[in-house]
Amino acid sequence: MQETILVRYGEIFLKGRNKGYFESVLISNIKRALHGLRYTFVRTQNRYHIEDYDAFDRDEIVGRLQKVFGLHSLSVAAKVATDYDLLAQTVVERMPADAKTFRITVNRADKRLDKNSTQIAAMLGGKVLEAYPQLRVDLHRPQAEIMVDIRERGYSYVFCDKILCAQGMPVGTSGKGMLLLSGGFDSPVAGYRMARRGMSISAIHYHSYPHTSEQAKQKVVDLARTLTDYCGEITLYAIPFTQIQEAIHRYCRADFMITIMRRIMVEIAERVAKQHDCGALITGESLGQVASQTMQSITVTNQAVRDLPVFRPLIGMDKTEIMETAQQIGTYALSELPYQDCCTVFLPKNPVIKPSLETACKEQEKIEGLAEMIDAAIRDAEILTLRPRYAE
Repeated sequence: MQETILVRYGEIFLKGRNKGYFESVLISNIKRALHGLRYTFVRTQNRYHIEDYDAFDRDEIVGRLQKVFGLHSLSVAAKVATDYDLLAQTVVERMPADAKTFRITVNRADKRLDKNSTQIAAMLGGKVLEAYPQLRVDLHRPQAEIMVDIRERGYSYVFCDKILCAQGMPVGTSGKGMLLLSGGFDSPVAGYRMARRGMSISAIHYHSYPHTSEQAKQKVVDLARTLTDYCGEITLYAIPFTQIQEAIHRYCRADFMITIMRRIMVEIAERVAKQHDCGALITGESLGQVASQTMQSITVTNQAVRDLPVFRPLIGMDKTEIMETAQQIGTYALSELPYQDCCTVFLPKNPVIKPSLETACKEQEKIEGLAEMIDAAIRDAEILTLRPRYAE
């Protein structure tokens, strides 16, 4: 008997003639995720197998594979020759000691056998009852379910659990986007959700030192690095925003400061995105969550983007849903750290909720030397390349 990890892909199963392309990207991402570990990768019809790994690496392999977008589920299985006696022995050995009810589920891909799936399941169930007469069969709500996958090449796989993976589409199959990454809860989740749809992620962050601290910038670096476990390598562009933010405070109406700041941020983000082959901007906006995320505010902000689409994957989510996802992906504790970012510097008491585009443009035009300040901010950007912890 050999232990193996069965890996099942999800949505790309539905792809037609392009399926080969999606599979090749997914396989590349799997191998990237398992960097530094010893294993053998085996590809069979509609499944992958991770074999010949060190037993003490099993949990690490499972944990990494769970974060690979495009994978649906995996199982740690016993691989045995397709022989009824061997299958029965393996099923009996795999029965959990504390179970009181059980079920055997058989998938028979090898049609050459003399029994069908139901007959094989009944035979194996009988062997279990011989070994454990205190058990009883429950086909509907069993405490333990043993699954037997009989494949065409003379091997079968016996396992107890299907461990869900990240699902979605393989990263790298849907272009590249530029994520406006703050230190809050929302934007990391937005990046995660777009990566789950196959998008490679770069990120841009605005810092206003000395009004914001080095810890605030480091928090964002740590958030981006956490996302790399799902997204792979992320390039982070840290934009010095102090001069621009002070100019907004000096020249513009207080209630329009947030609106104008966000317009300038997306303008800079679009320029940086186009310089580095990103085809879209990504924001963490959720409709109605704060003053800058009303329909009117979003419209005024959008007008500052000339060419690229702006994806807002959280637009219909509430804060509870967003924070639950942050907990799930490991960004919650970092986002909760109390380091002020540039969005909270010079925050007006009563920001405009329904800004007009005409007024916003007039206020922005008051800022002397804005074009030169934007050029300088982009020129002075700090560029960081962040990789998953196991790739460093």
